[in-house]
Amino acid sequence: MRIHIGTDHAAFETKNAIAAALRERGHEVIDHGALAYDAEDDYPVYIIPTAEAVVSDAGSLGIVLGGSGNGEVIAANKVEGVRAAVIHSEETARLAREHNDANVASIGGRMDTVENNTAYAITFVETAFSGEERHMRRLRLVTDYEETGHIK
Repeated sequence: MRIHIGTDHAAFETKNAIAAALRERGHEVIDHGALAYDAEDDYPVYIIPTAEAVVSDAGSLGIVLGGSGNGEVIAANKVEGVRAAVIHSEETARLAREHNDANVASIGGRMDTVENNTAYAITFVETAFSGEERHMRRLRLVTDYEETGHIK
């Protein structure tokens, strides 16, 4: 699977560890930066292109990282077609994929260890959407709202 990944300075080390672990597991990882540590860089510069790449690359997933993952999930979700979820455990990673069909995981590099955040990313990537009707119905409600501005 192709995985798009991006971060600012706040999770630079974690991004590199996750990318390496995913490559070791046979995934193709496209790094949208930061490619060098810069304590003054701004997360939208890396997060929005990462999210755009996921939308334009059918079947791919994305991982965006920052200090908490909150600003990054907000930025990623501004891209039409992205369903980004904040991931802070293996359970939230699994549920984001199984129940919400999230295509982007947002991870707070400062919220847990590099090892744990890497495990969360692997769980996210290697979990499939369940396709259960109740989850599909809920996703349709969200999509309908995005398209019409109304809950049906």
